Amino acid sequence: MTRRSPRMPRRMFGPLLVAGLCLACAVTPARAQPPAGSDQAPSGSTPVGGPVAAEELAIRRAVRGGIRHLLSLQHANGSIHDRGHDTSMTSLAIMAMASVGILPGDPSDEALAMRRAIDFVVNPIAPARVARQDAQGYFGRSDGSRMYGHGITSLMLTEMAGMGADDAQDIRIRDAMEPAIRLILAAQAVKKSSINQGGWRYTPESTDSDLSVSVWQLMALRSAKNEGMAIPSEAIDQAVRYLEMSFTSPLEPDGSPRESPAGFSYTPGQSRPTFAMTAAGLLAMQVCGRYDSPQALSAADWLLQHPPKLDERFFFYGTYYYAQAMHQRGGRHGEEAAEIVSQLLLPEQNADGSWAGTRGEERNYGSAYATSLAVLSLSVTHHYLPIYQR
Repeated sequence: MTRRSPRMPRRMFGPLLVAGLCLACAVTPARAQPPAGSDQAPSGSTPVGGPVAAEELAIRRAVRGGIRHLLSLQHANGSIHDRGHDTSMTSLAIMAMASVGILPGDPSDEALAMRRAIDFVVNPIAPARVARQDAQGYFGRSDGSRMYGHGITSLMLTEMAGMGADDAQDIRIRDAMEPAIRLILAAQAVKKSSINQGGWRYTPESTDSDLSVSVWQLMALRSAKNEGMAIPSEAIDQAVRYLEMSFTSPLEPDGSPRESPAGFSYTPGQSRPTFAMTAAGLLAMQVCGRYDSPQALSAADWLLQHPPKLDERFFFYGTYYYAQAMHQRGGRHGEEAAEIVSQLLLPEQNADGSWAGTRGEERNYGSAYATSLAVLSLSVTHHYLPIYQR
């Protein structure tokens, strides 16, 4: 297999590679640069551009600290995790690093850590040589993350395909990616009731579906399609129909929602939108090209009226989707979301650069989870991950 050059403009890594950017320059502004090795602006200086530039500098410092924390969690085998689910958490951390422009072939310590993390995911475990991915292509069994983890890991692989440190790593990524995507398609094809058809749930054999699990699989399929894999259009169409069934308002004959604005729910048939599911549903609709569908337009407006709050049941998870989806929506939606995300996340960062869930069910998920999602939420303007580009 011949290693392919990074694609442009879809991958948008060309400027990154030409400039030879690494983490330090990807998150350090051109003006008011801190001294080497420091996160502080020069004494007495004011970032050019006033408050906007000062806020951007604060975001870049926060992201930089988050990446440092993730690297501090790396184990000798290359994995990045602190509370289990080693494969899926490592994959989430790899996406966080990629979101700020780190590539495994770059000449930096961050790139070397990323290379080791990718190798952890796609290499068999030594010395027993038991693969993290089973014979059916499933990543969710070995670390207990089920189809959640499988979707996350599959998305990471499709996003990193062709971006490995060398030919050998690219081959390993491709060899893991293709059966992983085939398993997603097979899991969708399991016979289900009409209300569940097109979606996914906790295991490949599940006969029901939910929006939270489904969005990860759908994004992996879209990313694989962008990568050149032969993804049947019916699979995407069926998934979109499942998304539409999870919308909380019926549509009028003219296509407008009967209840406006409306959003998305965890499973079809529910009448009350939730923040995390509305944000996830909006991003998924947009990733599938349905930017101007009545469901997407209404969900974006619903999120304007119901922005994230720190006491959300799944704050980091929902904010990740919210930041990406509203940035793609652009205009007022994108501007307000960017301000809200930074205002909520920056004060929550710990001195060691980490974020950690302290409320709701996320209290048990660890800092690798929360920090990866926070970095992904704050780095939307970099456009380095292709799946989130409009």
